[in-house]
Amino acid sequence: MTFLIANWFLILAALVSGGLLLWPLVTGGGLSGGLKPTDAVLLINREKAVVVDVCSSDEFATGHVVGARNIPLADLEAKLPGAVKNKALPVILVCASGMRSGRAVAIAKKLGYEKAQSLEGGMKAWRAASLPVEKA
Repeated sequence: MTFLIANWFLILAALVSGGLLLWPLVTGGGLSGGLKPTDAVLLINREKAVVVDVCSSDEFATGHVVGARNIPLADLEAKLPGAVKNKALPVILVCASGMRSGRAVAIAKKLGYEKAQSLEGGMKAWRAASLPVEKA
């Protein structure tokens, strides 16, 4: 008990920082901050967004967003400028689960694509929303 009284400020700081770390999970923000599948469809239809799938060629062949271009994550920095010449267009980056596309957003923004966004949940979320899938 003496420890708690003597170090109340440290305990309070630990509780506050823990609460701030958990806040995005509680509010539903999560860590991805990606684009929901239905919002992606609106962006594709209204603003002519370009969909880039960063999966491997094998994963891409099993199913992808209709009209998506395949640029594996390892090749993204070299091939994205050739595939999407207009940097003002929104770019939606997709992978199987949303993890690789999150990294791909950082690469795209570094290249000057300020409207680059990741599809939250990747192709799993796309299929769960019953949106059309194309196979190569």
